[in-house]
Amino acid sequence: MEKRYYSYQMIHRLAQSIAGNVKKSGFEPDVIVAIGSGGFIPARILRTYLKKPILAVGIAYYDIDDRPMDYPRKVQWIEEAEKQLSGKRILLVDEVDDSRVTLEYCTTELLTYRPAALAVAVLHNKQKEKRGAFPQGVSHVFVGEELGDVWIVYPWDALDIDAHDAHAEQGGNIAL
Repeated sequence: MEKRYYSYQMIHRLAQSIAGNVKKSGFEPDVIVAIGSGGFIPARILRTYLKKPILAVGIAYYDIDDRPMDYPRKVQWIEEAEKQLSGKRILLVDEVDDSRVTLEYCTTELLTYRPAALAVAVLHNKQKEKRGAFPQGVSHVFVGEELGDVWIVYPWDALDIDAHDAHAEQGGNIAL
């Protein structure tokens, strides 16, 4: 499987592009909801452009050995979620749409709070068969970049950021 490395600058540009697409679409979020931990940094960058507050949720879908579990589960949720989300236009943010299981779980949960609108933004969408699906009620899906089924290496996972950036600068592709 191919590994694709992304620098913080590349991530920032993708988030900037997503923000532009959100504005062009006419979708005006009231709040950004970041899925932790991968959605934290993209959500924060989007906040710079969209000027909206961020709420965070923690969803666990992988175990300690990075193997997918049978289903996602809440690790952290929004305090007084109904009060903070009911009637709001929500932009849900994560780093990647891989299997769509986490995004399906999260959008389904958010829709129970009766938001005015719900959209999803991801830096990357892997073009592959998805095990999950977006429920009715998701009005927009904003994607920074479409990819094949590659192993994405984000800078926030780097132990050596200089080596990571060197890989990203070389085109970001390394065959395994």
